[in-house]
Amino acid sequence: MADFQDSPKALVADVDCTAEGKDLCEKFEVRGYPTIKYGDPDEMKDYQGGRSYEDLKKFADENLGPTCGPGENIELCDEETRKRIETYVKMSVGKLEGKIRNTIKAFEVELPMMKKVVAYLKSEKGGSAEL
Repeated sequence: MADFQDSPKALVADVDCTAEGKDLCEKFEVRGYPTIKYGDPDEMKDYQGGRSYEDLKKFADENLGPTCGPGENIELCDEETRKRIETYVKMSVGKLEGKIRNTIKAFEVELPMMKKVVAYLKSEKGGSAEL
C-alpha cells in the first residue's frame, strides 16, 4: 500500500469491517474476508484475480485509471457518449434526477411487462413475433 500512499489518482486502503469500517463494508456488500474491491466509488466491483503483490500490480496497471465521464475525462469518451454526457450536463439537477427516475421505471416496470407481451404474442402467433 505504501507504493500508492501519495497517489493523486489511486486509493489503496484496508478497512476493518468488525469495527469503525462496518458501515462502509455494509454499503459495499462485503460478505467475506479478505475482499478486494476496485473501481469508481459509486460503482465498486469485486476483484477476482490473484492475491500476490505482482498479480494486484499487474491488474492495476492494465485495468485501472481514468475512464470516460464528465469533466476532465470527457476526452476519453467516444463521440456518441460525449454528446450524451454534454446533453446531461446542460440539464438541471432536478430534470436529470427525473430522467433517472423515468429510466429506472422503464427498466423495472415497463421492460418486464414488454417481455411478457412479446412472449404472449409469440405464443398467439405460433412462435412468430411478427404482427
